[in-house]
Amino acid sequence: MLEQVTKVHDESRQGEAYAPLEGETQTYTKKFYIESYGCQMNFNDSEIVASILKEDGFGPTRNVEEASLILLNTCSIREKAETTVRRRLLEFRHIKQRNPELLVGVLGCMAERLKAKLLEEEKLVDMVVGPDAYRTLPALIEEAETGQKAVNVLLSREETYGDISPVRLDTNGVTAFVSIMRGCNNMCSFCVVPFTRGRERSRDVASILQEATDMFNRGYREVTLLGQNVDSYYWVDPQDAAIVTTFANLLEKVALISPLLRVRFSTSHPKDITDDVLFTMAKYENICKYIHLPMQSGSTRILQLMNRTYTREWYIKKVDRIREILPDCALSTDVITGFCTETEEDHQDTMTLMDYARYDLAYMFFYSERPGTLAARRYQDDVPEEVKKRRLSEVVELHRGQSLRSMQQDVGKMFKVLIEGTSKRSEDHLFGRTDHNKVVIFPKEDFRKGEYVWVKVNDCTAGTLLGVSTGRA
Repeated sequence: MLEQVTKVHDESRQGEAYAPLEGETQTYTKKFYIESYGCQMNFNDSEIVASILKEDGFGPTRNVEEASLILLNTCSIREKAETTVRRRLLEFRHIKQRNPELLVGVLGCMAERLKAKLLEEEKLVDMVVGPDAYRTLPALIEEAETGQKAVNVLLSREETYGDISPVRLDTNGVTAFVSIMRGCNNMCSFCVVPFTRGRERSRDVASILQEATDMFNRGYREVTLLGQNVDSYYWVDPQDAAIVTTFANLLEKVALISPLLRVRFSTSHPKDITDDVLFTMAKYENICKYIHLPMQSGSTRILQLMNRTYTREWYIKKVDRIREILPDCALSTDVITGFCTETEEDHQDTMTLMDYARYDLAYMFFYSERPGTLAARRYQDDVPEEVKKRRLSEVVELHRGQSLRSMQQDVGKMFKVLIEGTSKRSEDHLFGRTDHNKVVIFPKEDFRKGEYVWVKVNDCTAGTLLGVSTGRA
């Protein structure tokens, strides 16, 4: 289990219920309620599920009492998420007692990993559906309505849901995620994803471009290309094997949709990000100069135990190359403290590598075992928890200083900001993000969300830039 301190998941969205579409006029006799947990891939999957259910005559609701179908889209990365889901299932038991016809289903990574336990221990679960089986939901619902337990957790080597247009959560109408691939071939020893989401497969180029173009035409101004490891995206045209699209090619194609469409991507594996990707980022102003480059550990020995397939020295050279081609590129990372057999020397290697890379943002965890991973089978989780937490505190303290300095260096500078909405703290202020993914707050004036404005930064906190707009960009 990876215990987080700084947010890797958007904690404000954990357990968020899918909202009905704004302006929806169609009426539905059957309604579904879905909560999502975990990473952005899961939230994107909930949008795919919503599309499939809509075609089957279900409409979304945020009122769990009026639902005929309750779904929990789950995550297996953290124990906290699993505990929350089990608690929610107990709460739904009371609703089902009042409405015996209600169906309850568990979707996603936890469904695949814990299928037997969910059916045997959580007696109210009617359906267990893995991440590659969402197309079968209508048939599974029909089966569950007869009183049978409906299960499909089969993993696929082909499924990408490329032909399904997700029904958007419409959280702000400005930014959206577009899934470009599913699964993962990297067998990092601490990670359960390859076992819950299956092998890596890339979505066809045409459907990605169609979805991103549709988003732009509907007023969205930023898309994030999403995958467990986007840099290994590789699509071969089934009609002509000579036509191959790499991630660098795809990135360029999406950037060319419009100069007004910002493009981001997540997540990169250090071993796979290429110079072609970096040169493509440098070529197009609308590709954000921001790379999430998970380090995990600064110790070569620990990296080998993690099966990360790179060394400390290799990672440093990758950071140098990014800064050579993209001098103004922001970097973020993931760090795990207290992995199996980690010594104080290993820990200091992590600290010094963080000093070298100077990350703008870091997601920091202490390690504990997740069932089903290679580490759980191969290694002993032998670092005492108090040592893990102490090392994590030192990593967090180091990064806080780096993050504050990064913010302070932006004071006095001008940035192009995409407005995402009204500030949560003040109705008189707007907020948006810079190219480097930093949040900026500034007075509202007559600007609207979805517009680009120039903002002069005149102050900052440890996590936010404060400024004044000088006009539309």
